[in-house]
Parts: sequence; C-alpha cells; structure tokens
Amino acid sequence: MCRLILLFVTGVLLSVGWARPQLPLLSSDMINFVNKLNTTWTAGQNFHNMDGSFVKGLCGTILRGPRLPEVVHDVEGIELPDSFDPREQWPNCPTLKQIRDQANCGSCWAFGAAEAISDRICIQSGGKISLEISAEDLLTCCDECGMGCFGGFPSAAWEFWTNKGLVTGGLFDSKVGCRPYTLAPCEHHVNGSRPPCQGEVETPKCVTQCIDGYSLSYPKDKHLGQRAYSIPSQQEQIMTELYKNGPVEAAFSVYADFLLYKNGVYQHVTGDMLGGHAVKILGWGEENGTPYWLVANSWNSDWGDKGFFKIRRGNDECGIESEMVAGAPLS
Repeated sequence: MCRLILLFVTGVLLSVGWARPQLPLLSSDMINFVNKLNTTWTAGQNFHNMDGSFVKGLCGTILRGPRLPEVVHDVEGIELPDSFDPREQWPNCPTLKQIRDQANCGSCWAFGAAEAISDRICIQSGGKISLEISAEDLLTCCDECGMGCFGGFPSAAWEFWTNKGLVTGGLFDSKVGCRPYTLAPCEHHVNGSRPPCQGEVETPKCVTQCIDGYSLSYPKDKHLGQRAYSIPSQQEQIMTELYKNGPVEAAFSVYADFLLYKNGVYQHVTGDMLGGHAVKILGWGEENGTPYWLVANSWNSDWGDKGFFKIRRGNDECGIESEMVAGAPLS
C-alpha cells in the first residue's frame, strides 16, 4: 500500500514539474535519482568522462524550423496493430536494423533523414533495392539545411533530397557507396577500443565525386525523392504513415536524463534541456502498460538499448510528435 502511495505521489510530483533537483550532468547522482523513482525506464552510464559541451554538441537539430506541407491520411476504417516493428514487416531491408554513428558532429538532422530515406527506398521496391543513402552528402552539400555539424533543419534535408538528390554512402571506413561518412567514430560512451572524442569538429567539405573504385559517377549515383512532407501530430496519423510507408524522421528536445537511457520507455524525469535532436522513428508498441514509439538513435550501438530506445507515445513527450517529416522516393 505504501509503495502504491509513493508511486502515485511520485507521478503527481513529476507531472507538475516538482522533484527535479539540479543534478550534475552524466552523474551517478542523476542515475540513482532516476532509478529510485522506479518510473518506466532505467538509467545508466552511456558516456565516459565527457563534459557537457561535447554531449550538447551531439544535439544538432534546430527545433521549430520551416514546416513542410502536411499529408493527412484517411484513417477511417483502418485497422492498426497494437504493436508494429518494420524490421519484422520488411525483413529484406537491412538498413532498418542499422545503427549509425554521427561521431563528434551535430549531424543528427542529416542522419535521421538519410536513414529513413534508405529504408523507404527499400520498402517501396519491395525489398529489391537495398542501399545506404549518404549522410555525408547531405551534411556537407546542403547549404540551405543549416550549419552542418553545428545544426540543421530536418525539413530542409528532405526537401534537398527531392530537389537535388543524394548519393549513396555507408559508415566510416566502410568503402560502401559513393560517399561514406568521413568522420571517425570516437569513444564518447563507455571505455572501449575507439579513440577518445576531442570535441566538435568542423563540417567536412562538399565533394561532388565518388570514392576511388566506386562503379558509378557522382551524378549517376544520385537518388531523388518525389515529395517531402510533414506528418500531423495525431497518433493515428503517425502510426498510419509508419505502417504504410516506413520510418520517419522526428525532432525533439533532449534533456539531461535522456543521455543516461538504458532500457524501458523513456519519459523526461530530471535535468535541463540541452538542445534539439533528430532521430528515426520505426514503429510502436506497449511495455508494461506504457505506450511507446520505437526509435533508432545515431550515437552508435553502445548507447542505450543497442543504439535503439523507446519513448512514451501519445503525450508528445519532449515534443517527439510535433515535428515529424518524411517523403516518397521517386519511382
């Protein structure tokens, strides 16, 4: 009975914004505070000996930017499942399972778009076309998207795809595609084999040619979008879009506690807002009675739940449902 009362009181306190003490960023105190609340998720250490300026630099999405025209689905009569995972729905599209690494660059806005576009090209082809759209090409060549490693607009990224096209390109040092990512992964998480991160880097140059040995020229490797659009913030609209067409890109506010996510369904508990971040929304479900969106992050697979996370669905948690964008590949 006492535990039920405690949980109820905790829920009330969180809902009114109380019980959010000032705790040091990435500290064990913050981890303990979150876990003692026994909320819907578990905190742990994802970053190792990193200062606040570095982790803030990973949040490179400018929130509340230009909006694309909305596409509204007719949801009358549509039957959506209780849970949906596109990795099971389209098993012949391997990019759905991929977690990328933006390195020490605020290029999340480019990664969320490149990842979802890659998935959508494969899904539209019925699994016959599997490729990795280059985050490097988008990051470095889209001047109208923002400031490269120092922040960009997801909506502009999707418009760039429809207007100029994007070439292929895989992970750092993968030799996959025309323009693989040139920024090396660094050890911004727990101790490991990669070199330590040294702060944010300058945006690489826009290079309009493919790496040596690639079979196509830069112009021939371009993949174009047919149209780019925003998705209404209603749950059913988002779910219908995911169910019919595949993953979308979403922008949301990152708070300090999000950096410590390990598993469960994230909802903001404590800590200051650090900046805007963009991610790829894949599907949805429910865990222990809490509805969630299934999301892929771009901070490598040793962050969170093997690079993925779940975030509370239906209440616009941290603005996650307010700024979703997507597009249709050119047939």
